[in-house]
Amino acid sequence: MNEKQLQPRRRRLHGVVVSNKMTKTVVVRVDRTKLNAKYKKRYIISSKYKAHDENGEYHVGDKVTMEETRPISRDKRWRVVSKS
Repeated sequence: MNEKQLQPRRRRLHGVVVSNKMTKTVVVRVDRTKLNAKYKKRYIISSKYKAHDENGEYHVGDKVTMEETRPISRDKRWRVVSKS
């Protein structure tokens, strides 16, 4: 077995940067659709995550992909991987 098979697959989310005012941190809004069980209407739920941005290269409005990682601080458990 090689090392890649031993590592668990990390979750990835796609979202939009809504704030980059913190040092090495961006806030990313992730939208997903839910379906109402009774009326079958679709609606949008959004969640905000703090993600690690080491070089400060992502700005408000950028569509990004972020990956789950070890806890970096009290609120940060994600790191930005790339622009989408």
